[in-house]
Amino acid sequence: MHLPTIKQLRYFVALDRHEHFGKAAQACFVSQSAFSTAIRELETLLGIRLVDRTNKRVTVTASGREIANQARVCLNDLEQLVTMAQAHHNPLSGRLRLGVIPTIAPFLLPGILPALRTEFPDLKLYLHEDLSQRIYAMLVNGELDLILMALPYTLRGVVVMDLFADPFHLACCSHSKLVQGDRYDLESLPSESILLLEDGHCLRDHALAACDLRSPEQVSPFAASSLLTLVEMVDADLGVTYLPEMALNSALLSNTLIRTLPMTENSARRISLVWRQGSAFDEHFRLLGRFIQEQHAAR
Repeated sequence: MHLPTIKQLRYFVALDRHEHFGKAAQACFVSQSAFSTAIRELETLLGIRLVDRTNKRVTVTASGREIANQARVCLNDLEQLVTMAQAHHNPLSGRLRLGVIPTIAPFLLPGILPALRTEFPDLKLYLHEDLSQRIYAMLVNGELDLILMALPYTLRGVVVMDLFADPFHLACCSHSKLVQGDRYDLESLPSESILLLEDGHCLRDHALAACDLRSPEQVSPFAASSLLTLVEMVDADLGVTYLPEMALNSALLSNTLIRTLPMTENSARRISLVWRQGSAFDEHFRLLGRFIQEQHAAR
């Protein structure tokens, strides 16, 4: 039986990602002619058409999509084989691809990464920051080794290690008339007074669950695309919002007139480390999880 080469699989995965021979060849640092030849050889070897070619674009066939997904798994397994051999001598060494959501990365990682580099100097950590749905898809497809995200979130086929709770705090402008003193009543907030992130950010869903809104009309139709924009809107006294505790002592609130008030104990999201079931590095990932827990507790 003739098997595809690692080069052919890498080239085809790149083509599936870019859907353009020139861009994929450039990403693989080879000429377009050599790249095209390798793809045709792979099609001949497998006996199926992987892509439909036209003058303007490349479309990966349905069978090609399945092959590309399996190719990613194969390439990831080969990389893990090498990493596994290294890890027997030194835990948490070699390459590790970690996905992180934007509402965690800038607040948690700066305080942890320096200590992580000191404790595990042979670890080469590659970070990818994106929304929950995207890093979860990348994890399932073998493009990431593990992800750091906030729960609750629907997950399948993975191992979840809860690290710590991240409570929500009500944030408002210091001179806002919506919240006076240290007491507030969520039900008394007027219509369209609660500002949130736009759909796609899990923090929006977590904040809605945390504040337990009785009236959807209280949520403003104007949603922010980032936490920075959300804070600017609150600082301008356009409404109130709910911020995770890990963001409170960051530069996010510097030079603002925002003050924060604690909420009930149950108003929190869970920060968790997630990886694929059956991973050979289960113990190593748990070691990383415990390290993050310790560093967070120390801060």
